[in-house]
Amino acid sequence: IDSLLFAAASAVLDALNATDSNGTEALNATAKFVATPEGTALAYGSLVFMALLPIFFGALRSVTCSKSKNAADMPETITSRDAARFPIIASCTLFGLYLFFKVFSQEYINLLLSVYFFVLGVLALSHTMSPLMSRVFPASFPNKQYQLLFTQGSGESKEEIVNYEFDTKNLVCLLISSVVGVWYLLKKHWIANNLFGLAFALNGVELLHLNNVSTGCILLGGLFIYDVFWVFGTNVMVTVAKSFEAPIKLVFPQDLLEKGLEASNFAMLGLGDIVIPGIFIALLLRFDVSLNKNSRTYFYSSFLAYIFGLGLTIFVMHTFKHAQPALLYLVPACVGFPVIIALFKGELTEMFRAELVLAGKHVSEV
Repeated sequence: IDSLLFAAASAVLDALNATDSNGTEALNATAKFVATPEGTALAYGSLVFMALLPIFFGALRSVTCSKSKNAADMPETITSRDAARFPIIASCTLFGLYLFFKVFSQEYINLLLSVYFFVLGVLALSHTMSPLMSRVFPASFPNKQYQLLFTQGSGESKEEIVNYEFDTKNLVCLLISSVVGVWYLLKKHWIANNLFGLAFALNGVELLHLNNVSTGCILLGGLFIYDVFWVFGTNVMVTVAKSFEAPIKLVFPQDLLEKGLEASNFAMLGLGDIVIPGIFIALLLRFDVSLNKNSRTYFYSSFLAYIFGLGLTIFVMHTFKHAQPALLYLVPACVGFPVIIALFKGELTEMFRAELVLAGKHVSEV
């Protein structure tokens, strides 16, 4: 189960990063839609708010996750080698999808993707809801423990393949998530899409850990180039964004005030623009915790920098009426603000040399 959750988190990092202002072009490819100022403001404001939720709560949960002493709950650590290779892997994945959509029927590809993301989405949403459900259920709730165990071989050669422990509360979360999943499969409704998207983003920020700030700079720098090239240099990313029917982006209708929940002209934000800066912001929160100064200076500065960068993206997008690579604005802001603060505080060297301690063990670069 944990490996599937990580697969969901990893899939998010391959998400399309172009932020688009006109859902008619991005999703429907129909006639031009001119949004009202009120509808535009509501859509942009909602996207920003939804983007901040998984970053903030995912960062908090990443601290708890990093302190876990259970090997099964250990986060996946991104090293400098992984960070350097990722833009190349992401580019190959993106271009491969582009070729698939050009060669094969879009309908059948999206059917397979829907089933794939249905499974991942149900698991991710269930994992996201689990801590909340633990607080909602009363102490008197009959919470039974279960264990799912698959082994291979027998006797001394017996080997565990899957050993997953869960309880009744987890089953309730899985049931609720499955209902959302069926709703998404049948209706492809934008609310169901966003529930899965938020779960993917939060799991990505929580479970994908950078081992130090240098690795974070390598990853963000590489994806900065990746994002700019594929949005401005080619039509690949925008083409795939129009064709790809999966909850890898947050959407919000600009015609909600006119059509209600049946609105269909969306502004969108790729989950990559949330998760990629989000894992760096979560890293800075863990760095704040490691300093033992009861201060969250670097976390809050990077969080505010993200708001500034996303706001700048929306402003440029709205001004020039063109899809924007949000990382073009987010990466300099999220990296630059904390680095300047560290420079003034005299902690720049410590920031780049610090390696976080996870479950009592140092994470060193490969």
